[in-house]
Amino acid sequence: MNDYAPALRPGLPATPAYDPASLNPYAPTRTAVELAAERGPVVWVPDAYGRMVPMPKHLAPAPMARPEPRDLTPLPLLDPLAQRFMGAGLGGGALAAGVGYGVGEVLSAAAGISGGALVWVAVIVLALRAPARAISGGKGSTVNIRKAVIKRNTFYG
Repeated sequence: MNDYAPALRPGLPATPAYDPASLNPYAPTRTAVELAAERGPVVWVPDAYGRMVPMPKHLAPAPMARPEPRDLTPLPLLDPLAQRFMGAGLGGGALAAGVGYGVGEVLSAAAGISGGALVWVAVIVLALRAPARAISGGKGSTVNIRKAVIKRNTFYG
């Protein structure tokens, strides 16, 4: 029995055994001849490993479409719209800072008025309400009182 033949098992069909001695690689075989005129055009395409292999043109993948040329004109450093937004933000910030500074000055002035400035306002109001004669030098019905004290020394002795 051949060592290469599989063991027959019940229920399985028998398979022909492999006989390497019967193979004759040099035996002439009948093959069809292909003429160059009968064959279609062949193109060379890269395979998965980067090698170029021949392939019938009708089986080759479609060629890649040429991309449109890009516009290579230099662009501004900052987008004009971004420049406008940034300018509005800086201008708005400066406006808010100015308004805040002005409000702070007004409030500090109001706080100063409540302290020393109201005293001066009260002095001015009292001066305006005082009689005009008292301010003008005392001419009018003013009484001058002179008090003289005479002291004499007496010695009892």
